[in-house]
Amino acid sequence: MKILVTGYSGFIGSYLIRRLQDLQADLILCDLQNGINICNWDEVKDMKDFDILIHLANLSFVPASFRDPKKFYEVNYLGTLNMLELCRLNKARMIYFSSYMYGNPQYQPIDERHRIEAYNPYSQTKVICESLCEGYNRDFQVPVTIFRPFNIYGKGQNPDFLIPTIISQVKTGKIVIKDDRPKRDYIHVTDIVEAVILALQTPNLQPTLQTYNLGTGESYSVKEIIDIIRTLSRHEVDYECTREIRPNEVLDTIADITKIKKELHWTPKISLIEGIKSMMD
Repeated sequence: MKILVTGYSGFIGSYLIRRLQDLQADLILCDLQNGINICNWDEVKDMKDFDILIHLANLSFVPASFRDPKKFYEVNYLGTLNMLELCRLNKARMIYFSSYMYGNPQYQPIDERHRIEAYNPYSQTKVICESLCEGYNRDFQVPVTIFRPFNIYGKGQNPDFLIPTIISQVKTGKIVIKDDRPKRDYIHVTDIVEAVILALQTPNLQPTLQTYNLGTGESYSVKEIIDIIRTLSRHEVDYECTREIRPNEVLDTIADITKIKKELHWTPKISLIEGIKSMMD
């Protein structure tokens, strides 16, 4: 198979590319890093002869989506639309990375049948893009595998995200957090990559659309994350919570990963303590 990867220089992409290169995959790399803007159709329309497209390129930092929503809508929508069109023209399969899509959950753990509800500008872009995937699958039989990761973390993540922020604050001797209540299901980036590898090795025999949660089935609060990091640290670290509440905050999320375990035989391997320790080391 020849695999086209967008967003290869990003957090997930950098791990995935190393893994695919180890497997000696035939790759086409597409990113701003190598001068290709996937939002510009003229720059990508002539890409041909690939079998699978792994679409990772998007904007994802939630606070930034409140500051510049127009940019988030443009980049995430246009990039996804152009990549789906490339798949249609090349009769290729799409592996699309979405996000947590369920808003305030009606039940826990959350399976893929749970209703979808956007709760910030970033998640709204993902709702729109998943709808695009559904449309291209229904109308043009483009096979699509959608991954819905919960909270990804790992070494090399954008320092603005929660766990890297806390780890960097340890060096100052004081951790300051706005709200330590929310609980999340944290999934390590290497486990994410292994899900992609298994999807590549499980070909779509029919032009289907399949959606899979990616998580661990356990949630940890921000305060529990801080306690883990303080325990692993070799320094005395003070802690302060300012009690600033983010709009539409979801207080707890736990992924039901029954479907991906059954269909792709995937299970997460990296524990939260192990993953955080590797980041701190």
